[in-house]
Amino acid sequence: MSTEVEYEPVIGLEIHVQLKTRTKMFCGCELSFGDPPNIHTCPRCLGLPGTLPVINEQAVHYGIMIGLALDCEIAPRSQFHRKNYFYPDLPKGYQISQYDVPLCGAGRLGDVRIHRVHLEEDAAKLVHAGASGRIHSADRSAVDFNRGGTPLAEIVTEPDLHSADDAREWLNLLRTTLRAIGVSDVNMEEGSLRCDANVSVRPVGTTELGTKTELKNMNSFRFLAQGIKAEVDRQVALLRSGQPVLQETLHFDPGTGRLTSMRSKEEAHDYRYFPEPDLVPLVATEEMLAAARAELPELPAARAQRFEQDLGLAGDRARELAFRTELADFYEAALAAGDGVDPVALANWMQALVEKLPEGSDPSQSSLGPAAFAALVQMVAAKAVSRDAAREVLGIMIADGGQPAEIVEREGLGSLSSEDSGLAEIVAAAIAADPSAAEKVRGGNMKAVGPLVGYVMRETKGRADGGEINRLIREQLGI
Repeated sequence: MSTEVEYEPVIGLEIHVQLKTRTKMFCGCELSFGDPPNIHTCPRCLGLPGTLPVINEQAVHYGIMIGLALDCEIAPRSQFHRKNYFYPDLPKGYQISQYDVPLCGAGRLGDVRIHRVHLEEDAAKLVHAGASGRIHSADRSAVDFNRGGTPLAEIVTEPDLHSADDAREWLNLLRTTLRAIGVSDVNMEEGSLRCDANVSVRPVGTTELGTKTELKNMNSFRFLAQGIKAEVDRQVALLRSGQPVLQETLHFDPGTGRLTSMRSKEEAHDYRYFPEPDLVPLVATEEMLAAARAELPELPAARAQRFEQDLGLAGDRARELAFRTELADFYEAALAAGDGVDPVALANWMQALVEKLPEGSDPSQSSLGPAAFAALVQMVAAKAVSRDAAREVLGIMIADGGQPAEIVEREGLGSLSSEDSGLAEIVAAAIAADPSAAEKVRGGNMKAVGPLVGYVMRETKGRADGGEINRLIREQLGI
């Protein structure tokens, strides 16, 4: 009896990162996003005859920083090349890039090996509009040269990823790392981070790579994962039906989930690379390397490891904080301000903070101060305020600021304990109101305690401590 062959995906990524310099890669035009078309241009970036390129020093500095952050080998001497192809968004008829001698060689980020990092210039932007002005109509196209010549770092990985989710998670780590070192805004919506995926499949247990296809310019993490999953499914279906996978470049439409062929996949020789005759080789001196190292902060992966090893945070929690620099900075500020605050409890309360903030926002931009946040966590630990009431206090501090003890006093949110008159009576009322739940708890089904605890919490407006409520319930039920 034959069994169906199982396949595993093999995925490599090519990431284009727009560098956050003031001017373009080879001319002095300012960079922009959202400005009127064609106002940041000059004879150099328009490819007019007689103009010569000049390398942007800041872009080289950022390229070296990226290489160091990705543990790459920095080439002592690299070379720019002309990548020749014709397209309306390329006024010179070639792109100045790096080919066989890139700025950065082999490196690693997490479990993924880096093949290379090289510098190049971006193409201009094509805008497709019909007579009605609607995008996607094919009546006419225009070229906006503002983007043409923007400095790019292209990061190429080895084929070390084996699922769409792995690719999305690793790309998020890369984006966090690049944002932390300050070389780019890495905003996929604005195009400052663009990702292509090289996808192939092979029988599980084999090492030979299958025929790869390329998914171009996926502009969100969700679309990246969806596109890779769709392409893996397509390739597996082809192979199982006895058809070959063709090497080609594909477009994924997230609206329909469809993959369409754009062109056959080019090889390097198709571009007729040759050394850029107008630029001398680029030499990375010891002074340049030292300057780049001096600007590198603690990287997110190292920060997560420190949170886990030194502070005792769970791995997932450590990464949740460290992979968002603004959260990690706020957490460490609160840790420093809260004398004796438990780092694990503080980290766990960061999740409640994130849930109450607008999505993706920086807690330091709210009215909540790190010291006040730490004080609230300490009040919960001391059972001066219940968890439910503390969440209410947290919302008030995010909106209006203030100190937690004062807010608890003003709003009457202090914890009720067994010594407080009425708490035992409220527990007794909860048991009387739901005898079925009480009987289940008495019989050993502790999951049934939820309705009883909920009753007490409602009656006390969240002021009662959950642990104390459970103690009283067990005491009154004789268990």
